[in-house]
Amino acid sequence: MKVNVGRADRTLRVVAGLIIIALGFYYQSLWGIVGLIPLFTGLFRSCALYSILGINTCKRQS
Repeated sequence: MKVNVGRADRTLRVVAGLIIIALGFYYQSLWGIVGLIPLFTGLFRSCALYSILGINTCKRQS
């Protein structure tokens, strides 16, 4: 997939994903699985929704 997630966006996604996962474990809720979405999109620097909407937060193309 094409890289379309910039540095700030990536950092925010990874942090938010980890927080959501941690809260899911803390509250013993399956909602913590939702945290995998921002975590993976941040780690892989690619967001399918951004591709569909034509959004790119990267300053340079990779």
